[in-house]
Amino acid sequence: MGFRLTPQDTSFYELFAASSRYLVEGAEQLTAVLGATAEERKDIVKKMMEIEHQADEATHAIINRANSSFITPFDREDIHDLAVALDDCVDHMEAAVDLIGLYKIDDLLPRVTKQVEVLCRMADLTAESMPKLRSMRDLSEYWIEINRLENQADKAYRRLLAELFNGPNPDPITVMKQKEVIDELEAAADAFEKVAHKVESIAVKES
Repeated sequence: MGFRLTPQDTSFYELFAASSRYLVEGAEQLTAVLGATAEERKDIVKKMMEIEHQADEATHAIINRANSSFITPFDREDIHDLAVALDDCVDHMEAAVDLIGLYKIDDLLPRVTKQVEVLCRMADLTAESMPKLRSMRDLSEYWIEINRLENQADKAYRRLLAELFNGPNPDPITVMKQKEVIDELEAAADAFEKVAHKVESIAVKES
Protein backbone atom coordinates (compact mmCIF):
# COMPACT_ATOMS: atom_id res chain seq x y z
CA MET A 1 0.00 0.00 0.00
CA GLY A 2 1.35 3.44 -0.89
CA PHE A 3 1.85 6.29 1.56
CA ARG A 4 -1.02 8.74 2.11
CA LEU A 5 -0.41 12.39 2.82
CA THR A 6 -3.97 13.18 3.90
CA PRO A 7 -5.52 12.32 7.27
CA GLN A 8 -8.12 9.54 7.40
CA ASP A 9 -10.92 8.50 9.68
CA THR A 10 -9.46 5.26 11.07
CA SER A 11 -12.55 4.45 13.13
CA PHE A 12 -13.84 2.42 10.17
CA TYR A 13 -11.51 -0.43 11.08
CA GLU A 14 -13.02 -0.68 14.55
CA LEU A 15 -16.52 -0.43 13.10
CA PHE A 16 -15.92 -3.29 10.66
CA ALA A 17 -14.37 -5.40 13.41
CA ALA A 18 -17.41 -4.75 15.62
CA SER A 19 -19.80 -5.58 12.78
CA SER A 20 -18.05 -8.87 12.05
CA ARG A 21 -18.43 -10.03 15.65
CA TYR A 22 -22.17 -10.36 15.06
CA LEU A 23 -21.38 -13.00 12.44
CA VAL A 24 -19.75 -15.12 15.13
CA GLU A 25 -22.58 -14.53 17.58
CA GLY A 26 -25.14 -15.39 14.91
CA ALA A 27 -23.31 -18.59 13.98
CA GLU A 28 -23.29 -19.59 17.66
CA GLN A 29 -27.07 -19.23 17.89
CA LEU A 30 -27.48 -21.11 14.61
CA THR A 31 -25.48 -23.97 16.10
CA ALA A 32 -27.48 -23.84 19.34
CA VAL A 33 -30.85 -24.09 17.60
CA LEU A 34 -30.00 -27.43 15.99
CA GLY A 35 -30.06 -29.43 19.22
CA ALA A 36 -32.52 -27.29 21.16
CA THR A 37 -35.93 -28.24 22.48
CA ALA A 38 -39.03 -26.38 21.30
CA GLU A 39 -38.97 -24.23 24.45
CA GLU A 40 -35.25 -23.49 24.14
CA ARG A 41 -35.71 -22.50 20.52
CA LYS A 42 -37.98 -19.63 21.52
CA ASP A 43 -35.13 -18.04 23.48
CA ILE A 44 -32.63 -18.74 20.70
CA VAL A 45 -34.89 -17.16 18.08
CA LYS A 46 -35.25 -14.11 20.32
CA LYS A 47 -31.48 -13.84 20.83
CA MET A 48 -30.91 -14.22 17.11
CA MET A 49 -33.37 -11.44 16.33
CA GLU A 50 -31.50 -9.19 18.77
CA ILE A 51 -28.19 -10.02 17.09
CA GLU A 52 -29.70 -9.26 13.68
CA HIS A 53 -30.98 -5.92 14.97
CA GLN A 54 -27.58 -5.05 16.44
CA ALA A 55 -25.93 -6.02 13.15
CA ASP A 56 -28.30 -3.67 11.31
CA GLU A 57 -27.33 -0.85 13.66
CA ALA A 58 -23.64 -1.59 13.10
CA THR A 59 -24.19 -1.45 9.34
CA HIS A 60 -25.99 1.90 9.58
CA ALA A 61 -23.18 3.25 11.76
CA ILE A 62 -20.61 2.38 9.11
CA ILE A 63 -22.66 3.87 6.28
CA ASN A 64 -23.43 7.03 8.24
CA ARG A 65 -19.74 7.44 9.08
CA ALA A 66 -18.83 7.02 5.42
CA ASN A 67 -21.37 9.65 4.41
CA SER A 68 -20.18 12.13 7.02
CA SER A 69 -16.40 11.63 6.80
CA PHE A 70 -14.41 14.00 4.62
CA ILE A 71 -11.70 11.39 3.93
CA THR A 72 -12.19 7.63 4.21
CA PRO A 73 -9.48 4.92 4.38
CA PHE A 74 -10.73 3.45 1.11
CA ASP A 75 -13.46 4.08 -1.46
CA ARG A 76 -16.86 5.04 0.01
CA GLU A 77 -18.69 2.67 -2.30
CA ASP A 78 -16.48 -0.20 -1.15
CA ILE A 79 -17.13 0.72 2.48
CA HIS A 80 -20.87 0.68 1.82
CA ASP A 81 -20.76 -2.62 -0.09
CA LEU A 82 -18.64 -4.37 2.54
CA ALA A 83 -20.91 -3.18 5.35
CA VAL A 84 -24.00 -4.44 3.54
CA ALA A 85 -22.32 -7.74 2.64
CA LEU A 86 -21.47 -8.39 6.30
CA ASP A 87 -25.05 -7.64 7.30
CA ASP A 88 -26.39 -10.03 4.65
CA CYS A 89 -24.53 -12.91 6.33
CA VAL A 90 -26.36 -12.27 9.59
CA ASP A 91 -29.69 -11.79 7.80
CA HIS A 92 -29.57 -15.24 6.20
CA MET A 93 -28.50 -16.97 9.41
CA GLU A 94 -31.29 -15.20 11.29
CA ALA A 95 -33.79 -16.26 8.63
CA ALA A 96 -32.73 -19.91 8.99
CA VAL A 97 -33.10 -19.80 12.78
CA ASP A 98 -36.46 -18.06 12.52
CA LEU A 99 -37.80 -20.59 10.00
CA ILE A 100 -36.77 -23.51 12.21
CA GLY A 101 -38.75 -21.91 15.03
CA LEU A 102 -41.75 -20.87 12.94
CA TYR A 103 -42.10 -24.21 11.18
CA LYS A 104 -41.46 -26.16 14.41
CA ILE A 105 -39.01 -28.43 12.63
CA ASP A 106 -38.05 -31.12 15.13
CA ASP A 107 -35.77 -33.22 12.97
CA LEU A 108 -33.51 -31.47 10.50
CA LEU A 109 -31.51 -33.64 8.13
CA PRO A 110 -28.24 -34.75 9.80
CA ARG A 111 -26.14 -33.20 7.03
CA VAL A 112 -27.44 -29.76 8.06
CA THR A 113 -25.00 -29.91 10.97
CA LYS A 114 -22.11 -30.04 8.50
CA GLN A 115 -23.52 -27.05 6.66
CA VAL A 116 -23.71 -25.08 9.90
CA GLU A 117 -20.17 -26.09 10.86
CA VAL A 118 -18.94 -24.59 7.59
CA LEU A 119 -20.80 -21.35 8.32
CA CYS A 120 -19.27 -21.17 11.80
CA ARG A 121 -15.80 -21.49 10.32
CA MET A 122 -16.60 -18.83 7.73
CA ALA A 123 -17.82 -16.50 10.47
CA ASP A 124 -14.65 -16.99 12.53
CA LEU A 125 -12.37 -16.39 9.54
CA THR A 126 -14.26 -13.28 8.51
CA ALA A 127 -14.12 -11.80 12.00
CA GLU A 128 -10.39 -12.53 12.17
CA SER A 129 -9.80 -10.82 8.83
CA MET A 130 -11.54 -7.50 9.51
CA PRO A 131 -8.77 -6.00 11.74
CA LYS A 132 -6.31 -6.76 8.93
CA LEU A 133 -8.03 -4.18 6.73
CA ARG A 134 -5.91 -1.58 8.49
CA SER A 135 -2.70 -2.92 6.91
CA MET A 136 -4.24 -4.83 3.99
CA ARG A 137 -1.69 -7.57 4.67
CA ASP A 138 -2.05 -11.33 5.15
CA LEU A 139 -5.54 -11.37 3.72
CA SER A 140 -5.10 -13.70 0.76
CA GLU A 141 -5.26 -16.85 2.90
CA TYR A 142 -8.61 -15.62 4.20
CA TRP A 143 -10.37 -15.26 0.86
CA ILE A 144 -8.80 -18.45 -0.52
CA GLU A 145 -10.07 -20.45 2.46
CA ILE A 146 -13.52 -18.84 2.30
CA ASN A 147 -13.75 -19.82 -1.36
CA ARG A 148 -12.81 -23.41 -0.47
CA LEU A 149 -15.41 -23.49 2.29
CA GLU A 150 -18.08 -22.08 -0.01
CA ASN A 151 -17.38 -24.85 -2.51
CA GLN A 152 -17.73 -27.32 0.36
CA ALA A 153 -21.03 -25.70 1.35
CA ASP A 154 -22.28 -25.98 -2.26
CA LYS A 155 -21.57 -29.72 -2.30
CA ALA A 156 -23.30 -30.16 1.05
CA TYR A 157 -26.30 -28.21 -0.25
CA ARG A 158 -26.67 -30.39 -3.34
CA ARG A 159 -26.46 -33.56 -1.26
CA LEU A 160 -28.99 -32.19 1.20
CA LEU A 161 -31.44 -31.53 -1.62
CA ALA A 162 -30.89 -35.00 -3.02
CA GLU A 163 -31.43 -36.54 0.40
CA LEU A 164 -34.54 -34.44 0.91
CA PHE A 165 -36.18 -35.25 -2.43
CA ASN A 166 -35.04 -38.86 -2.72
CA GLY A 167 -36.15 -39.95 0.73
CA PRO A 168 -38.76 -42.70 1.08
CA ASN A 169 -42.26 -41.28 0.66
CA PRO A 170 -41.27 -37.63 1.23
CA ASP A 171 -44.03 -35.50 2.69
CA PRO A 172 -44.43 -32.39 0.49
CA ILE A 173 -44.97 -30.02 3.43
CA THR A 174 -41.95 -31.35 5.31
CA VAL A 175 -39.85 -31.09 2.17
CA MET A 176 -40.93 -27.48 1.66
CA LYS A 177 -40.12 -26.50 5.25
CA GLN A 178 -36.74 -28.19 5.27
CA LYS A 179 -35.80 -26.80 1.85
CA GLU A 180 -36.48 -23.22 2.95
CA VAL A 181 -34.08 -23.64 5.87
CA ILE A 182 -31.45 -25.31 3.67
CA ASP A 183 -31.80 -22.52 1.09
CA GLU A 184 -31.13 -19.87 3.74
CA LEU A 185 -28.03 -21.71 4.93
CA GLU A 186 -26.76 -21.89 1.36
CA ALA A 187 -27.53 -18.18 0.91
CA ALA A 188 -25.51 -17.46 4.07
CA ALA A 189 -22.51 -19.32 2.64
CA ASP A 190 -22.83 -17.32 -0.59
CA ALA A 191 -23.00 -14.11 1.46
CA PHE A 192 -19.76 -14.96 3.28
CA GLU A 193 -18.08 -15.52 -0.07
CA LYS A 194 -19.31 -12.12 -1.27
CA VAL A 195 -17.66 -10.53 1.77
CA ALA A 196 -14.40 -12.27 0.89
CA HIS A 197 -14.63 -11.12 -2.72
CA LYS A 198 -15.20 -7.54 -1.58
CA VAL A 199 -12.22 -7.70 0.78
CA GLU A 200 -10.08 -9.06 -2.05
CA SER A 201 -11.24 -6.28 -4.36
CA ILE A 202 -10.44 -3.62 -1.75
CA ALA A 203 -7.03 -5.13 -1.05
CA VAL A 204 -6.14 -5.13 -4.74
CA LYS A 205 -7.21 -1.52 -5.15
CA GLU A 206 -5.25 -0.41 -2.10
CA SER A 207 -2.08 -2.38 -2.80
